[in-house]
Amino acid sequence: MTTDATSHMRHSETLQAKTVSSRVLHLFLLALFFAACLPHVTVPAWGQFDSASVLGTIRDPSGAAIPSATVQLLNTAKGITTARETDGNGDYEFTNVQPGDYSITVSAPGFEKAETDRFTVTVGARQRVALVLKVGAEAQSVVVSGAASQLETDTSDRGETVQSREIVNLPLNGRSYADLSTLVPGVRKSLLEVLSNPSRDASYDVNGMNSMVNNFQLDGLDNNAYQTANQGYSNEAIIPSPDAVQEFKVQTDNFSAEYGRAAGAVINATTHSGTNSFHGVVYDYLRNTVLNAYGPFIGTGVKPTLVQNQFGATVGGPILRDKLFFFLDYEGLRHIDHSIITAVVPTAAQASGSFTDASGKPIALVNPITGTVYANGQVPVADQSPFAAKVLSLLPAANTVVSAGGNNFVSAPANRLAMSADLPAATMLPLSMATAPSSIFGPAMVMTVPWVMTMSTLCVAA
Repeated sequence: MTTDATSHMRHSETLQAKTVSSRVLHLFLLALFFAACLPHVTVPAWGQFDSASVLGTIRDPSGAAIPSATVQLLNTAKGITTARETDGNGDYEFTNVQPGDYSITVSAPGFEKAETDRFTVTVGARQRVALVLKVGAEAQSVVVSGAASQLETDTSDRGETVQSREIVNLPLNGRSYADLSTLVPGVRKSLLEVLSNPSRDASYDVNGMNSMVNNFQLDGLDNNAYQTANQGYSNEAIIPSPDAVQEFKVQTDNFSAEYGRAAGAVINATTHSGTNSFHGVVYDYLRNTVLNAYGPFIGTGVKPTLVQNQFGATVGGPILRDKLFFFLDYEGLRHIDHSIITAVVPTAAQASGSFTDASGKPIALVNPITGTVYANGQVPVADQSPFAAKVLSLLPAANTVVSAGGNNFVSAPANRLAMSADLPAATMLPLSMATAPSSIFGPAMVMTVPWVMTMSTLCVAA
């Protein structure tokens, strides 16, 4: 064998080895991709409470049912079409329909094709769409307006659906989407949310029932996290950003037994999904001390420090048109807050052992240990406890002149504590402490996370 032939064979073996290595690498990366994505793939399945149904009856002009008619349901945003055939009674039903905009096309031999205009399916709804086909050639097509029923007659539940426009545009202090549940008759905030400190999120009394018996659903999954210890400060396990919520429905009465658990209400939320067009939003909700007014009662001339930024972004779109979609959202929180604090502290005279009433008259005192009476209201230094003297020396001095017994100390602490909540709704990560440099937020101790995750959703066409 010649040197050139040997060199050529070695070169061929090297190329084959590189090709094999490249294929192995591609297979490995592909497997890694699917391993990462499969947990987030949303596949229609029975029993998902976030899905809806579209149903109806197809008839001819005489009112007779048309069996074996082909009914096609089109998701106008994703371009996904699903087909059904009517049964012997002319009835059809599409189950596990995700909330969104749809249209229906019906065709049958001997009848003109009929197509509805666009209609909206809301979360958990049973949307009825009935059509009457005209006798004629199937090649002809008729567009039917108003075919979708405006009144839901196939369920007995009571409630209201809050759409994305209301969720994003209505004011939300703290950006908790579930606070809009109070728009529904029979719902009010629980005392756990109004009076407790810290407030307990998503606590609502519905039709007189307490907040422990509501049922929160998110994308068809149980989202309840009630604890009597209030460790999570929310009745929801996952609190999605309002910009990530497509809509939610509050069912207050007569809902289906499939939900279970709830003696109060079912709060059924669904998040956005990707479509055939890219869409997204970037936002920052700012609260700042310089924008605040002075307090009317305490701290005249001093503004309590409050600097808060709730910021984030959402993005969704197609990976494969009409087949595979994605949606991502992220929200972060930067919060610096120290309120003006008032308290009653010993006056200089009291710290030295002298006690008088509001008119300046001495208050007779009794030593509880020795029984000695101090009629002049003065505790001798010899009888004063060294421990008490040490405690009194550590307390701040009174800095406000008030009537006897009033709050004679006002404090606006110089230290500032900032908390950073960059965790996705579905993730809990270990925390670490770090010192933040001086910035427009001021020097602060910032609670951070060692890595950042985002909540993602992939949708695959059936």
